[in-house]
Amino acid sequence: MECPLCGHPKAHKHGKMPNGHQRYLCPTCNQTFSENFDSLYYRCHISPEQIQQVLQAHSEGSSLRGVSRITGLAYNTVVSIVRAASQRAQLVHNAEVQAVETSEVSADELWSFVSKNKSNA
Repeated sequence: MECPLCGHPKAHKHGKMPNGHQRYLCPTCNQTFSENFDSLYYRCHISPEQIQQVLQAHSEGSSLRGVSRITGLAYNTVVSIVRAASQRAQLVHNAEVQAVETSEVSADELWSFVSKNKSNA
């Protein structure tokens, strides 16, 4: 397994955590980490099913308080899950968009906005 902290390709198993997840040790930086390090589930005391339920209900347009009532989780917990997911989504989006090569850009909406504002001035 690759170390997410320093990038060393050969981190090895280093026992198990109290919750039963595998722990790894990097021989280069001597840091330990788990399989779900740097994921949405890291250091989270909520099951992955509950996190998926929160994100599904939020994506369907339910309010945060409504999601809190549906799942039985505290409002602040729901907010932190949604914030963490949105930050991760933004990082993934930025990485993927930078890799896209384009030759042309269509700016129809932009030009209609500019001409609308120009006529109002």
